[in-house]
Amino acid sequence: MFRIGDKVVYPMHGAGVIEAIEEKEILGEKRSYYVMKIPIGDMKVMVPMDNVEEIGLRQVIDDVGFQKVMAILNDRKSPMSSNWNRRYRANMEKIKSGNIYEVAEVVRNLMLRDREKSLSSGEKKMLDYARQILISELVLSKGQEEGKVLSMIEGVLGGISKALC
Repeated sequence: MFRIGDKVVYPMHGAGVIEAIEEKEILGEKRSYYVMKIPIGDMKVMVPMDNVEEIGLRQVIDDVGFQKVMAILNDRKSPMSSNWNRRYRANMEKIKSGNIYEVAEVVRNLMLRDREKSLSSGEKKMLDYARQILISELVLSKGQEEGKVLSMIEGVLGGISKALC
């Protein structure tokens, strides 16, 4: 179980902080909820406490996890299908998993692909979405500002794309 003040990740939404635990009656059923504030996008989410495992709510990564994310971003891209539809579905599955390392792969691969060839509008939206999820967790993990984390990611990926040319 999580406590008020814990930094957690809600797959498909990003990272935030549990601000409260509330009991609400919805459709005649009383349930306890974590009230989570997601700073990026200034969103509040209520997560039913009895569905935490099913939803995939988890702790924000630590320093070791942060270093692993940086290593993934620094690595060469993994092979991607040339078929847009297959690539899109594979990337969406990685994002839905809630696994920060898979989200980092999606961000890396799409950012590098965008530099090589232009992304379709659907993949551009996916990149923005995955990047926001990644940034939200890294911001809470390191306690740094969003702009600094974004610059760090772009700096790492900028060095890789230059090396590939």
